[in-house]
Formats: sequence, C-alpha cells, structure tokens
Amino acid sequence: MNAIVRNMEAYREDMTRWFTHLHSHPELSMQERDTSHFIAELLRSWGYDVAEGVGRHGVVASMTVGSGGAAIGLRADVDALPIQEANDLPYKSRTPGVSHLCGHDGHTTMLLGAAKYLADRRTFSGTVRLIFQPGEETMEGAPAMIADGLFDRFPVDAVFGLHNMPGLEKGRFHFAAGEVMAAVDNWDIELTGKGGHGSMPEHSIDPVVAGASLVMALQTIVSRNVSPQNRAVVTVGAFLAGNAGNVIPQSACLRLSIRTTTPEDRDLVLARVRATARAQAESFGCALTIREGQPGAVLVNDAGETQRACDIARAAFGDANVVFPGPTFLGSEDFAFMLQARKGTYCFIGNGNTKMVHHPEYVFDQDILPIGAAYWVALTEAMLK
Repeated sequence: MNAIVRNMEAYREDMTRWFTHLHSHPELSMQERDTSHFIAELLRSWGYDVAEGVGRHGVVASMTVGSGGAAIGLRADVDALPIQEANDLPYKSRTPGVSHLCGHDGHTTMLLGAAKYLADRRTFSGTVRLIFQPGEETMEGAPAMIADGLFDRFPVDAVFGLHNMPGLEKGRFHFAAGEVMAAVDNWDIELTGKGGHGSMPEHSIDPVVAGASLVMALQTIVSRNVSPQNRAVVTVGAFLAGNAGNVIPQSACLRLSIRTTTPEDRDLVLARVRATARAQAESFGCALTIREGQPGAVLVNDAGETQRACDIARAAFGDANVVFPGPTFLGSEDFAFMLQARKGTYCFIGNGNTKMVHHPEYVFDQDILPIGAAYWVALTEAMLK
C-alpha cells in the first residue's frame, strides 16, 4: 500500500459517511439541488473558495497554496439514473425509481476525500479546482458549465476525470490516449397511428406493430452500413406503448441511444436512422416525429497529459496497478466537451467483478474509495509542485 493510500485510510470513515448519504439521496440529471448543496457545505467547511450554480447545479471549489502559478481541474459527476435499485443494501436509495447505479456517488466521494486531504495537508503549490458536475447522464452538464464560463471564471491548464469500471480488476488504473469513448445521440422516435379495439385491428393503424418492425430494421444500420473496422451501435432502450392487451394504442415511442466513434460514421448512422424511421412509418401508415436530444462528443484524451498522468499513477501505485494502453469503450461521457476546451485525460479504475453500470443490481465497491482519492492527491501533488 503506497503512502498516500495509507494516509487516505484515515479518511475512510468520513468517505463512507459521505457515500452513504449520496447513495441514499440520489437526484436525477440537472435536478441535483440538494446534492450540490451537500457538497458545497463540506468544501466551505474545509476552507475552499466555493462557487455554486455553475451550469445550474454545478459546484467549483478552488484552493491556492504556495507561489505556484499552475492550475489543474479535477472533475467528478454527481447525478443519478432513472432506474429502480434492486439491491437490498442498508444504504439503498430512498427515492423510488431513482438510484446511483453508475457510481457517480463514488466518484463524488473520491474527490471529496481528496479535497479534505489536500485542505488538511496543503502539500502542493498552485491552484487546484474541484469540479462537481451535474447532468452527465443526459450530456447536459458539461456543456452547461462551459457555457456558464467554467474555464473563463476558473482557469486551468489541464483537466482530469475518472470513472469506475466493472469487469476491470479492482483498484487498477487504466489509461489510453486518443479516442477513448464514443459520441452519443439520444433520440425519441414517436409513431402515431389510430387507436382502437384489439379485436378490430382493421379499423386501426397499429403503432406497436410499426414500432416492432422499426426496432428490427434499426439493427441493420450498423451491420450493413458501417465498416466492420469501425465501431458503432444503435440501441433501442425503451419501447413505450399502450396499457392494456385489448387496446391498440394511439401512439408508440422508441427511445434510442446511438453511439459512433468518427464524425463520418455519425453523419451516416444518423441519416440512416432518419431514413429508416420515415420509410417504416410510411409503410404502416403512421405519422412520424423524431426528437433529437443533446448530442454527445467523442472523448479524446490528450497524449501528453495521458502519459503524464499514467507516469504519476505508476510512481504512486506501482507498475502492477497501472495499465497503459488500457481499453476503450462505446460508452459516452460529456467530459468529452471539457477535453475539447482544455487538454487533459480521463482514466478508469477497476470496480472488480460486479454487475455492469446501469444494471439494477450494480454495486460500487467502496474499497476503491481511498484508492481513487489517492490518485487525485498524487496527481495534484505531482502537477502542482
């Protein structure tokens, strides 16, 4: 166990308490009012200069120590998901249908642990800015904070992010340069037909049948349009229609998650989704409405900052606990927008053999809390010497 992790163990009881509170009181994207207030009050009590309401519910905490002129940003996401937690935990979500099943409560706790450590010891020279970001799950939070002057009001030379990842060995760090996560487009496709009695379909236009056909047609877009050398996926995560077996509903809504890794493939896939939806709707006699949500962006890690962060992690945790180059994913992150505005890198810490994020039985492994916090401390101390 390295020295920082040993020292972070003294904060484990505090981190467990913060994590328990955050997990028990989840808030959806761009609704994180109480979460942000909880975070801000802790940071103020430790001596940080705290700004609330950045990008609606974002919190930025700054501390300058010594005479160093450099500044870095460390970012954690704070929002939860609209999923009912299936775990019977003593600290389970108290909000029906909302839960921290991606580990943002853990990410926030890690950064709070590092914040307390750095405030207590002040073992750096320069400015550290702690960015607690809302709305990651909906791709709204980072653009909102940037539009609200994040990097103009709180300048940084580089910005860093971290995410837990089930399936990777617990506590090991994984770094990769370049394109690491995909762009995402979250769309709703609504098919409007003609409702009626289930026993008389000839008097109706059935949007459920049209929607079922569309679901299957959408699966051919990537397999028959995108080069097998590239990566993309079109997922229909929700099919909302009707309430009774003997009623043909008036409308059906498909909610899509479309992920691509190149601008060319994004343009191609989105155009094919539009064309396929129009053709399917017309063939069944349904009206079509497409609602395009906030687009994401490909997350691109700066090569130099990635190597620098990787070297710091190796020095702090040993070669055996750092993987470079690490895996890349078709998952998406609105931290990509921060990396478009400032250089930096985004890494993964293994959560061990748990259910995948967004699964109703996912559990964040609290053993990695002091390890993740120690990474933030090591990064700050090394970059702000």
